[in-house]
Amino acid sequence: MRTWIEDAAVRYEACNRSAISWLIDRPSQSGFLNTKVNSLTGVDYASSSGLRGPKFTYGWIQGRGLEALVTFADFYQELNPALSKRISQRAEQLFHRLSELYMRDGHTYFLYDEGLNPVIPVDDGVKPQTTALSIFTYSDAFVAKGLVAAACRFDRENVTPFLEYLHNVIAAIEDKRFQMEEKRALSVENARAEPDDFGPRMILLGAAGLLHRCNHSDEAGFANRFIDDVLARYYDSPSGLLLNVPKQEACNLGHGIEFCGFAFEHLARCPDDPRIKTLEAILRRSLEIGLHGPGIALSISVKTGQANSPYYPWWQMPESIRATALGYKLTGDKSLIHLWKKADEAFFDNYWQPNRSFAYQTRTMGGPIDYVPATPDLDPGYHTGLSLLAAIRAMQD
Repeated sequence: MRTWIEDAAVRYEACNRSAISWLIDRPSQSGFLNTKVNSLTGVDYASSSGLRGPKFTYGWIQGRGLEALVTFADFYQELNPALSKRISQRAEQLFHRLSELYMRDGHTYFLYDEGLNPVIPVDDGVKPQTTALSIFTYSDAFVAKGLVAAACRFDRENVTPFLEYLHNVIAAIEDKRFQMEEKRALSVENARAEPDDFGPRMILLGAAGLLHRCNHSDEAGFANRFIDDVLARYYDSPSGLLLNVPKQEACNLGHGIEFCGFAFEHLARCPDDPRIKTLEAILRRSLEIGLHGPGIALSISVKTGQANSPYYPWWQMPESIRATALGYKLTGDKSLIHLWKKADEAFFDNYWQPNRSFAYQTRTMGGPIDYVPATPDLDPGYHTGLSLLAAIRAMQD
């Protein structure tokens, strides 16, 4: 068993090195990362590609990329100093671009036009996004995490404004001022009309591990509240799964798995925490039900256990690798290794394209398809890279 784990660590590092090298070798777009590539053809999107093309910048993906670049610059600091320096240069450039946008608007947005004005899609193009200052979004969450990570590396004495930004996002979630759907006008009314999904708490829980790594554990108290809230309101005892919305039957297994992984990262400092046992059970059940076909379906019904979506996105597989590796490290339960192996095989057999250094974004049972799960930009080392890196660190400790 130890041989397989050691081999996996080597494969994950090679995968990450290839993906990050590809990312930083890509020509930048005015300081922003450029992953505007069709995952099926490997061909860059062009101006004629509309919202997939280079005229538009997705703040969401840039925030994810900044967190990933800074984390990998740290990881390779001693292992490969030359690569670390190159990653760091791109990260610092992106840090300045995103911090400028945040300081300009007090927020960051899902979609920007060529002039970096916040916009939302409409049938015949785009229109200006509203700038409701009290409303926060996933874009705020991802960019705030990236800015905190970058400030801790490049400008530690001035990290406070970015920590405040992160805590403003957290407060918005708890005050019902967080809007998940960013392709419509931002407003208190729209935010409060949305389903009570645990997705925002799940995403922000990932900031806890980041804060621990940046020596800001004193800022991570919200993580326990988020874990307690999700387990109290979203855990469905009959199925053993996390519901998207309390008392409804839709279940995004990938979000439940990602939540467990982030929770394990936070609770690694408290290995006797009783919540770990519940989280491990949720993770195991999610994978037992979900790992069929090429990966994990985007959504299932908790009543039937059957997929109610034809789509199998790539990101659930590396997130499963992260969660099982961290879960095994915390609990020593060898049954998690079997599920870890299944997730590993599904990702590398069905999604990862080693000749291109990126994964297919989405599959169906019939094979890869041209379906964009969130943004047309390919993963900038976030789901794939940070998940595999967390598994590597779990194996090395």
